[in-house]
Amino acid sequence: MRQIDAGAGRLVGEAVGEVETEDGVMVLRRIHVRLRLKVGAEHEEAVRRVHGFFAQACPVYRSLRAALAITTEAVLEGA
Repeated sequence: MRQIDAGAGRLVGEAVGEVETEDGVMVLRRIHVRLRLKVGAEHEEAVRRVHGFFAQACPVYRSLRAALAITTEAVLEGA
């Protein structure tokens, strides 16, 4: 199995949270995470496959999923 090198700035995550007001208090309701990965086209299928299931192995996602709507997207950029 070939590994995809995500070091040296090749993988960057950007998260955006959406808040609403509840009884005068700001409450985080949704989080969208964009994962930017600099990778060659030969890895695109593997990245898409892993993106489909990685959240289930993420402790942060598993901890927050009942309270927040969490979405992710993988954006592939040429290496």
